[in-house]
Amino acid sequence: MSSKLLLTLAIFRVILTVGLSLDPTELLRLGFDGQLSFEPSDVETASKDFGGLQRTESVAVLHPSSAEDIVRLVKAAYESTHGFSVSARGHGHSINGQATATNGVVIQMSGSRKPASAIVSEKLMYVDVWGGELWVDVLRSTIEYGLAPKSWTDYLYLSVGGTISNAGISGQAFNHGPQISNVYELDVITGKGELLTCSEEENSDLYHAVLGGLGQFGIITRARIALERAPQRVRWIRVLYSNFSGFTEDQEYLISLHGQEDTQKFDYVEGFVIVDEGLINNWRSSFFSSNNPLKVSSFNAEGGVLYCLEIAKNYQESNALSIDQEVEDLLKKLNFIPGSIFATDLPYVDFLDRVHKAELKLRSKGLWDVPHPWLNLFVPKSRIADFDQGVFKGILGKKTSGPILIYPMNKNK
Repeated sequence: MSSKLLLTLAIFRVILTVGLSLDPTELLRLGFDGQLSFEPSDVETASKDFGGLQRTESVAVLHPSSAEDIVRLVKAAYESTHGFSVSARGHGHSINGQATATNGVVIQMSGSRKPASAIVSEKLMYVDVWGGELWVDVLRSTIEYGLAPKSWTDYLYLSVGGTISNAGISGQAFNHGPQISNVYELDVITGKGELLTCSEEENSDLYHAVLGGLGQFGIITRARIALERAPQRVRWIRVLYSNFSGFTEDQEYLISLHGQEDTQKFDYVEGFVIVDEGLINNWRSSFFSSNNPLKVSSFNAEGGVLYCLEIAKNYQESNALSIDQEVEDLLKKLNFIPGSIFATDLPYVDFLDRVHKAELKLRSKGLWDVPHPWLNLFVPKSRIADFDQGVFKGILGKKTSGPILIYPMNKNK
């Protein structure tokens, strides 16, 4: 979940005083072109988020028709004598109530009321998108031109403004950097209600503050995202390790190849920790079903913990004949458990949208809307082995069946 990192939603608040009731008639006088909703169902949705740990009720929900509606609201909050809170909400994937607005207004950035469509420049290789646009819709817009953003989160049903307010990390980050390293330009509404365009050259302080700024420096209403030629297919591979040092050494080796020719590196490198029997078979079922479940104990796992390296190789159908050899050459240099290779081949769009299939399964079982506590940390290479001993094999033990993800990253990206 581009979602798996920090918060997954753009957050912005203007709070001048706390605890005063907001008069709905004051909001109605602002004359929005979009819809200002006081419907209980709208307010209820805006009062909770994906984390499921907090609930804070707002007064109203604004479905903006343009950035000007947001400007009007934020300026009113800033200039109001008694003040009120304002928060921007994308797809609701914050984890601790950050996108709610106590006795205030939630701006619903994502949804059916889209102020503008994505604009793709094939010549300059970028796409301009609304801040509340979901990444899955950005992909649908760009793939029509044979193009795609360079860097992703693993879950595509997150808003553009949300993930680039955090970082936007996935298995491509070692090569292209996180999503915030692939943004050319932003339109941002500041705390005073000013709509400013910013980039490396224009309003650069605001640009660097907003990228990864956790929504505290403005509301992103437009982002210009770098594109590349989209591959057509992906060879998706998982291999297992019984010891942490071998796992991390191979991860470090693979991300050190980021400057090599495409044929000499993987395009996606990630990993996760397996601490119970259920998880090893759950991820295995992503590739094929089997009546013979695997057991962690059968791999002689160090401390009862297994490590999975997840890698992928992008390619065009015209190069399909060479992909087997390219993958084989790369795998020969790794030190995973022999015989633990699980691989599948699928279209690029299906690979990027793979987590959505798991979401649908969880929804069918009523498990998607349960509380989701989440912790994300950057751990330096020098301390990662201590982290393994103290957390994976110590604190956690076999007490969790939730995902424990490990993304290797190059600091220069």
